[in-house]
Amino acid sequence: MKYKLSLVTLLIGFCVSAQMTAPQVDELVEKTLKAFDVPGIAVAIVKDGKVIHSKGYGVKSIITKQKVDENTLFGIASNSKAFTASALAILVDEGKLNWDDKVIKFIPEFKMYNDYVTNEFTIRDLLTHRSGLGLGAGDLMIWPDGHDFTPKDIINNIQYLKPVSGFRTKYDYDNLLYVIAGEVVERISKQSWAEFVENRIMKPIGMENSVGTWSRLKDTTNTIVPHVPIDGKLKVITRYKSRVMDAAGGIYSSVNDISKWMIVQMNKGKYGTNQQLFSSKQHAEMWTPQTILPNRTTPPYNTLFKAYGLGWQLQDIKGKLQISHTGGLEGIVTQTIMIPELQLGIVVLTNQQSGAAFNAISNTIKNSYLNIPYEDYVTKYSQQMKATETEADKVTDEVWATVAKNKSDKKLKIDPAKLIGTYKDNWLGEITISEKKGKLIFSAKRSPQLTGEISFYKDNTFAVKWFNRYFHADAFMYITYDNLGYVTNIKMKPISPLTDFSYDFQDLDINRIK
Repeated sequence: MKYKLSLVTLLIGFCVSAQMTAPQVDELVEKTLKAFDVPGIAVAIVKDGKVIHSKGYGVKSIITKQKVDENTLFGIASNSKAFTASALAILVDEGKLNWDDKVIKFIPEFKMYNDYVTNEFTIRDLLTHRSGLGLGAGDLMIWPDGHDFTPKDIINNIQYLKPVSGFRTKYDYDNLLYVIAGEVVERISKQSWAEFVENRIMKPIGMENSVGTWSRLKDTTNTIVPHVPIDGKLKVITRYKSRVMDAAGGIYSSVNDISKWMIVQMNKGKYGTNQQLFSSKQHAEMWTPQTILPNRTTPPYNTLFKAYGLGWQLQDIKGKLQISHTGGLEGIVTQTIMIPELQLGIVVLTNQQSGAAFNAISNTIKNSYLNIPYEDYVTKYSQQMKATETEADKVTDEVWATVAKNKSDKKLKIDPAKLIGTYKDNWLGEITISEKKGKLIFSAKRSPQLTGEISFYKDNTFAVKWFNRYFHADAFMYITYDNLGYVTNIKMKPISPLTDFSYDFQDLDINRIK
């Protein structure tokens, strides 16, 4: 069925400075659902301390067809990081730690890539993405689900990750250090991170349906399921349930509950009748730039600076401060935006992994409050996404076409015995290469989902195609041989330029042990 332009859509185009009405938001979201093939979306808008729009759209699952509503729970992923920062802020207010306390004061066994960084690393450093490690370094210990890594393992293994920049000199987003920040909360409070966040943040401000982690949900009837496009068709995938990532991305919440969170944030920690979740001093600390991000000053926002605070991304848009964060799990992406000067908050939760979808919605809404002329972001971002995916598909298609050609070339013979064996990476652990039914199989012992078929590509390069196709994370293997032709070392990197950064194969250094 073709989408028809209505009077509402036309009005959006002509009302340059008008704030969006509820019917306009409805139409925007419905258009987004179709354009990006997203099953379900929930949107809330907060203005001047009140929720003026809170609604669900589409379905929680393409199988059950149950409708999304304003109380439907989504995994908010990295939007959880602001809760970790706030948990620590509460402990700072109570005098139990300071932002610039050394991590080793609370976790003596904590160790980074050299002694200086270990001894100087502060609580503040855990939250500001300036460790010197690369983007998503070590995330294969928490991603994908099905691994057996614990926070204790992460604390022990992070020392083996190698820096890509100087300590405190460059922004590179991480998750593992937030996991360790959650461990600090646990060791000081004597309760789990999830319990602390629920008892000290969610319950006081009325986030009645939210939990710190999936396993603590008593009633799962009003929750979404994650969806991923696989070979051009949308499919339901297995939900991420590991608790290891709670402090970095474990919370399940709804737009109704997140609205309450945004109101408290824009009230500098105040809630109820003159009650304070955290002090205005600590609120200011969390909203103060800590690490500078790369920036380009371009229309329509003409942003002059971007920075990361404590659990929040900070930037100016059209001369006003914007506080925001995004979050992503497999099959789920989310976004929270606040513009304090306008007392405006926007939250968009989705059950498909298209970031372009939530950006189309949030940018259209906030532009109407910033008096920025209407732009059809749904069409614009949809076209950009398709163009980007087409370019990425060219890269992957060439690789698998070459692999297929090699398999049919009878003259080209690879001796499996030269690859078969047991290998080890210092932080990911044991990896085996075995032969099953004439196929070479890569398998990570501690993360069994990382299992796939190895095929020859060219020169000293092989390619791994994971059996789980919703990863979208097939990888190259770069082989080093000894003088007898046996593999001694393997380096890896993602094949597609669109591979999620948490599949950090490039950080592996895999060596044969037998």
